[in-house]
Amino acid sequence: MIVTPDILFDDCYGKYAIPAINVFTLEQVSGVFRGANRSASPVIIQTTPVARDYAGPEVLLGMVAAAAEAYPDVVYALHLDHGNEPHIAAALQAGGYTSVMIDASHDPITENIHRTRAVTEAAHEKNVFVEAELGILSGVEDDLMVDVASSRYTRPEDAAYFVEQTQCDSLAVAVGTSHGAYKFSGDQGIRFDILAAIQQRLPGFPLVLHGGSSINADELARINRAGGRLAQGSRGVSDDEIKRAIGLGICKVNVATDLRVLWTRVHREFFVQQPEQFDPIVPGKVYIEAVERLCVDKFEKLGSAGRARTFLQAAGR
Repeated sequence: MIVTPDILFDDCYGKYAIPAINVFTLEQVSGVFRGANRSASPVIIQTTPVARDYAGPEVLLGMVAAAAEAYPDVVYALHLDHGNEPHIAAALQAGGYTSVMIDASHDPITENIHRTRAVTEAAHEKNVFVEAELGILSGVEDDLMVDVASSRYTRPEDAAYFVEQTQCDSLAVAVGTSHGAYKFSGDQGIRFDILAAIQQRLPGFPLVLHGGSSINADELARINRAGGRLAQGSRGVSDDEIKRAIGLGICKVNVATDLRVLWTRVHREFFVQQPEQFDPIVPGKVYIEAVERLCVDKFEKLGSAGRARTFLQAAGR
């Protein structure tokens, strides 16, 4: 059952968070839907411009639509993550998406407001929800790369003005997380003082946490034992940090890197342990099951497990 994010956020605010999971492949789409169905959790399915370019938007959205038909009790929104104007325009014209994100966070705030307002006006004409971003996260995701020196926190004093000027529906904030596999080191973590100050200026307004993957250290170690060379020593976002952030207005937590790390571990181990294999379907099945388990764990930790029943009952299902 496809819904708009505002329905999800109205229910979850301050209580739990909606997992927003980036998908690129058939195996990821299948695993996420299987996990959401098993957990009775609402979920936001996210595609990026890079994913759309890789698979083709028709193929990518076709896989999502087929999975939704196979699992009709899965309550989900379909979101264009880190969108730019050409992809957003194409998505709005083709239909199917219930939500788009315009990422103009790298621009000066005046240009960010200008670009975001234009997207919001176009999207709202089609009843599509809009997520914007204020502040810059460091790290690497798809073709985005920002070094730590260029990142900056969201200024709480700018947040309310930005939302008022753009009329966006949710706001992704930079409070210390980063994209990619290398997030926190030492005593670093989410800046809860900044997050609390943003919530104070935007009470009840849905905030979004990008870079929300947990980055399991054991997964990294297993990858390296199977021939990988991923750096270790940093950590992802902890369960306790997520729980505390939910109480401060975080309604949506983006997860992408965890699925990529899992893909790498499954396939490296599989072909090291079974070097005679060459059929992609065999490790593909292993990966689907692993994604399902990862998602079930995410849904439990974000508090969204079982919450889909509320929306199904409201729809008379």
